[in-house]
Amino acid sequence: MLTLSHAAAAMIDAGGVLRVTDDGARQVARRLLDAGVADPVPPEAGPAADEAVTVVIPVRGNQSGVDRLLRALPGLPVIVVDDASPEPITVPDSPLIRVVRLERNEGPAAARNHGAALADTEVVAFLDSDTVPCSGWLRDAAWHFADPTVALVAPRIVGLSRPGRYAPIAVYANRHSSLDMGPRPAAAAPGRPLSYVPSAALLARRAALDAVGGFDAALRVAEDVDLCWRLAAAGWTVRYEPDSRVAHEHRSDLRELLGRRRFYGTGAAELARRHGGAAAPVVATPIGIAATVGLLSRTRSGTVLALGVYLWMFSRLRTALRSVPGGDGLAARNVARAAWFGTLQGWSSMLRHHWPITLVAALAVPRFRRRLLAAAVAEAAATWVAQVIAEPGARHPDPLSWAVLHRLDDLAYGLGVWQGVAARRDLAALRPVVTRR
Repeated sequence: MLTLSHAAAAMIDAGGVLRVTDDGARQVARRLLDAGVADPVPPEAGPAADEAVTVVIPVRGNQSGVDRLLRALPGLPVIVVDDASPEPITVPDSPLIRVVRLERNEGPAAARNHGAALADTEVVAFLDSDTVPCSGWLRDAAWHFADPTVALVAPRIVGLSRPGRYAPIAVYANRHSSLDMGPRPAAAAPGRPLSYVPSAALLARRAALDAVGGFDAALRVAEDVDLCWRLAAAGWTVRYEPDSRVAHEHRSDLRELLGRRRFYGTGAAELARRHGGAAAPVVATPIGIAATVGLLSRTRSGTVLALGVYLWMFSRLRTALRSVPGGDGLAARNVARAAWFGTLQGWSSMLRHHWPITLVAALAVPRFRRRLLAAAVAEAAATWVAQVIAEPGARHPDPLSWAVLHRLDDLAYGLGVWQGVAARRDLAALRPVVTRR
């Protein structure tokens, strides 16, 4: 929450929009954007973005995907970086399209860097070969670069529609892909609700990439998270724009889906080594941890403890907001959000990152088994309901399919985290971070 001066508050109209017309409004807008309590809106009119963007396609062995993607990019300059495919990638004879072949497989991070270095435009768009941009994707994302602090803009990645593919796994993959950051715009940074954006589809300012050295070519997983966090540390802004959409060919085979989740999990150990607490599975205050543990214990004393903490939080917020109209309701909503977020972190710790420890505890303590089962069911039900509320018109898996696949998804990711921890012999990716605020 921020407290604005009367002059600053007067700049915001009844619809909640602040129009930047002078230096004063610009300073207020900057403060609101940097704090993450406001989002930019597109200008009513602006220059066409197509001529100022070069598309870079990193690929290894997906000729049909490249062909399909190139058909969706008419009129755009494209650089295809063939990452030592067994069969060389070919492209149509066009002055707008060129292919660069690497002599050895260097990975997607290095391939993107090679392509960006060859681009002639200030902005480059990275598109993986298994994506297809939707109509207006570039226009709806590129306007963010009017803000000179913006380094990256990520469109929303949605499932590629394929007739007849309505199996539960395909529906789950489309609605709960790790590449889909949801329906709300946001600035991505460590410690925020949205901490990173994926590199499967991404627009980037080349000057920002150059400032931090681009993608880290040594990483074969989590290179997008690492780039976002290095840019944030250097003072750049990373924006997520869900109005811009790029379709992705999600995996609809269960083994492939879970294998990919496990692979993503293996990157947590390296992220923790490089970025410390930004990669922690749980970040909370001591009193927040006490309330969450008490609530999840499902004991009388634990529930009393949690209620006491939340009442104390409400009292403090109510006092701070006593001069604000509707302050009591605002305080109650913030405490409810704190309780919900704490519960989600607790469930994630038990069922995702630390499930091997949870399993041992369940085998050793019979009473804990019932609590674990209740947590597994409650978390699946709560997250399913949250998805439906967030996008009521979208196609969602049925609750039972969601619960089963969601639990397998968490197990696969957690297994990957433990594999990465074992490979690096470093427990940092499993340690919670306790903060003072």
